[in-house]
Amino acid sequence: MYRKILVAYNGTPESRSALQECVRLAPSPSAEIHLLVVVNPPQAVVLGEYAMVSMVGIEEEIQAEKEKMQQQLAESHAFLQNAGLTVQTHLEVGEPVPTIAKLVDSLGIELVIVGHSRLQSLAMRWWRGSTDTLLVEKVRCALLIASDPEKTD
Repeated sequence: MYRKILVAYNGTPESRSALQECVRLAPSPSAEIHLLVVVNPPQAVVLGEYAMVSMVGIEEEIQAEKEKMQQQLAESHAFLQNAGLTVQTHLEVGEPVPTIAKLVDSLGIELVIVGHSRLQSLAMRWWRGSTDTLLVEKVRCALLIASDPEKTD
């Protein structure tokens, strides 16, 4: 049985499926569940040296997103806690894949649960890569990929 599980959550139906999969696994009460929300900075910040052009308002935008996601994090925490799980929350700012990989390493995570969106076009998955595909290369633990059972291709 997994003792340390990380659930990545971003408010989408697919990430809600990741929460449900965590509950379905029925980990023991002693299992550590880590619930992670990653606030992805606007693309201008990620572009590094070229970000100076559009830095005005970026901090406010990130703060507004953090506040919105803090509410999502609280609701998700309550969902898992009501299922009898012990949950620790994490709210990070950055790119999702490296942030998840860093927590996997620092916390000794044994299983990562993420949602998979089927709505992203094949071209976008090819260009940017899907989070779950990139995670396979970055994390050294089991990876469970949940999708919204209500949606089909």
